Amino acid sequence: MIRAGLIGFGLGGRVFHAPLLSSVEGLELAAIVERTTSHAAERYPGIATYRTLDEMLADTSLSLIVVSTPNDSHFHYAKQAIEAGRHVVVDKPLCVASGEISELMKLAAARGVMLVPFHNRRFDGDFITVRKLLHDGPLGRLVYFESTMDRWRPAPTARMPWKNDPAQGGLPQDLGTHLADQSLALFGKPEAVHAEIKRERDGEGASDCFTMWLRYSGFTVVLSANTLGALERPRYHLRGTRGNYVKRGVDPQEAALGKVTRIGDGPWGQEDPNNLGTLCVDVEGSMVTRPVEPIPGDYRFFYAAIRDALLGKGPAPVSAVDAWRVARLLEWAAESSEKRCEIACDWSGEPQ
Repeated sequence: MIRAGLIGFGLGGRVFHAPLLSSVEGLELAAIVERTTSHAAERYPGIATYRTLDEMLADTSLSLIVVSTPNDSHFHYAKQAIEAGRHVVVDKPLCVASGEISELMKLAAARGVMLVPFHNRRFDGDFITVRKLLHDGPLGRLVYFESTMDRWRPAPTARMPWKNDPAQGGLPQDLGTHLADQSLALFGKPEAVHAEIKRERDGEGASDCFTMWLRYSGFTVVLSANTLGALERPRYHLRGTRGNYVKRGVDPQEAALGKVTRIGDGPWGQEDPNNLGTLCVDVEGSMVTRPVEPIPGDYRFFYAAIRDALLGKGPAPVSAVDAWRVARLLEWAAESSEKRCEIACDWSGEPQ
């Protein structure tokens, strides 16, 4: 049994990490750092609770530490856990700055421990379905790929006020991390990026709207999100030389995880039938439109792969260099938005 300690019991810890760690055979959610409240002990009776990471690291039975705290604390907590010889999973973004990720990668390699970013949306059902469509090729040659995540949040959430702090990176470091990682996982490194990052909500605070245009050889990727999206755009819109694919709605796992402490038996990750994707392709000169049944997503696969990697039975589900690439891409996007021009992506400085 791999015993895990979780730092933080806000939205990320409570909705994602705690239920998932409690739902994967071979993993045990054994301890939680919760600085001021006792919600963790109420939801998980019998669990060890600590007020500081130092107290948690004194428990040498914990081999895996999961960091789910505000963005600007990720580097500090991850570094402290790595220096203590623990394997570490860090909620996205692994760090706001790519240089900090490079430093953690070197430290993890020197200590012989695993450093893994929690890029859970690689296990969204809609993303897995899109990846299969691209592999199967019904659209022909891809020319345009758009990935969007809109939300209606006209005011910053009172539960997570830190997200309105510009130092935390704003929406690009939140939803932008997911969208950029999915794009890099599908298509690899772009040649250049052009971006517009801004604040649309009233009042002062972090950026809450972005659009990024990624230039690849032969096609374009557009990534966008905002917090004033009362009427959602399609989650995905793909155009190819033989047809189009459109998918609305979002993966249902986050909403479902917010209602449980662990995932029980039975179906999981099933999409609302009203949110099926639509494929329209040219078949022998006639356009044929049909619904596409989504492949159910399952975030448990992430932690199952963590378990297997710690047991020497497989690779980590996401590599730290993947998080570095996302961070670097978002840094170029911020530069592009500030300078109002396209920025070439020079990947030569990628850490090994």
